[in-house]
Amino acid sequence: MNIYLSESQFKYEIEKLCRIFLPFEKFSFVADEKSAQILCILKRTGRKVTLSAELSLFSEHAALKESTEETNLKELERRTAALLYRCFEKITGYRSPWGILTGVRPAKLFASQCKILGDDGARRYFRERLLVSQSKIDLLNTTANSEKAIIDLSKKRSVSVYIGIPFCPSRCSYCSFVSHSVEHAKKLIPKYVALLCREIEETAEIAKKLDLQIETVYIGGGTPTTLSGEQLSAVMGAVNAHFKLQNLREFTVEAGRPDTVTEERLLSILQGGATRISINPQTMNDRVLRAVGRRHAAKDTVKAMQLARRLGFSNINMDLIAGLPEDTIESFQQSLEEVLKLSPESVTVHTLCLKRSAKLSVDGCREVLKQGEEAEKMVDHAKNTLIEAGIFPYYMYRQSKMVGNLENVGYAKPGFEGLYNVYIMDETHTILACGASAVTKLKDPISGAIERIYNFKYPYEYCNRFEEQLKRKERIEKFYAELHGRY
Repeated sequence: MNIYLSESQFKYEIEKLCRIFLPFEKFSFVADEKSAQILCILKRTGRKVTLSAELSLFSEHAALKESTEETNLKELERRTAALLYRCFEKITGYRSPWGILTGVRPAKLFASQCKILGDDGARRYFRERLLVSQSKIDLLNTTANSEKAIIDLSKKRSVSVYIGIPFCPSRCSYCSFVSHSVEHAKKLIPKYVALLCREIEETAEIAKKLDLQIETVYIGGGTPTTLSGEQLSAVMGAVNAHFKLQNLREFTVEAGRPDTVTEERLLSILQGGATRISINPQTMNDRVLRAVGRRHAAKDTVKAMQLARRLGFSNINMDLIAGLPEDTIESFQQSLEEVLKLSPESVTVHTLCLKRSAKLSVDGCREVLKQGEEAEKMVDHAKNTLIEAGIFPYYMYRQSKMVGNLENVGYAKPGFEGLYNVYIMDETHTILACGASAVTKLKDPISGAIERIYNFKYPYEYCNRFEEQLKRKERIEKFYAELHGRY
């Protein structure tokens, strides 16, 4: 699909807006207005600026125009995006609950606007300028307030630690993370674990030298419980042996898929000092589980939760995904009811991220939008039900190509919020990351600037080029030395 823009600076935002309605369409930016199906034109006549947007889709045409004396280019970009959004809305009949907002961290943006405009002003800005629905504004307000209480715990030298285990029993159809099935990577795991423990030790030495305060530790994946109990003990033992953890507030391990949860592994996690785990059914409907390639059944989730409780875990998160293939609003509601019977301390409701397929181009647009409307009903039901059960939203984030342009939201009983989830999404402080595909994020506490150090993406690269990767971590000390010199 061809797009014509008179202002090339608008390219990034306009393309992201188009992907709300056409997530997998191939867009080309052209210099000829006549060959474009999407046109966004800005014309200046003296102090007057005329903005126009046109869209041709499904053999229908929509065009909107407005005039202003505005000179700020970002504001002109926003207005142009709003015009194009309304053209899409007119032709498709679909209204995104997030309006023209496409960013990953909406609660962070909302909090910043509250500081500038006040609470009422921020609400008005999101409603009138970004076209966000009242329901999402209310969710933002609650979430931003919850996040603030957690963000305020972080101090100038606070950091968190992330450790990646990029292996899974099998690959789910919806997965977009870097992970390898055990069948293909089993021989690599012992070497990976040994090198990961080395990286943990080296990273911890840097943290101690810089007197950094470890607030949270998070072991994620993949599925960390793909490792044996012995291997989990080795990784967690390295964390405890080398990092200074006297200020630690939270230690999370993703126990993940119920089919990997065993007594041996849970005991290793418990004895390793974990204060919080996740057991993630994604759905409690066996038919949907089969459709997405999960090898467990709903009864396995129940058994895993019962085992974890019997062993003494008192802070457990469970994940659900809205919009999964073959799921319905009724079966999603049933899944949520079954999860609540297990009394988790927190529930994270994700929205499915669409994966590319031929039917998801322009011709499949209406089907995708209908899928989004169904997923919206699911997440709205989850929000209302969880809040009624005393489980409240405390963090959120969004991803590209999410069904319905929706969101992922973490809900928790008061006092059981996942601190790391807030810190990573808000970019509150430095994250020291170990493992394949892990990204260390160095945060300047004054300017807010983020510098990234990338580990190699795949486990075989991580193992084969380990020394080269370890050398990159030397940048951490230099970063903090430069901070000390500036401030």
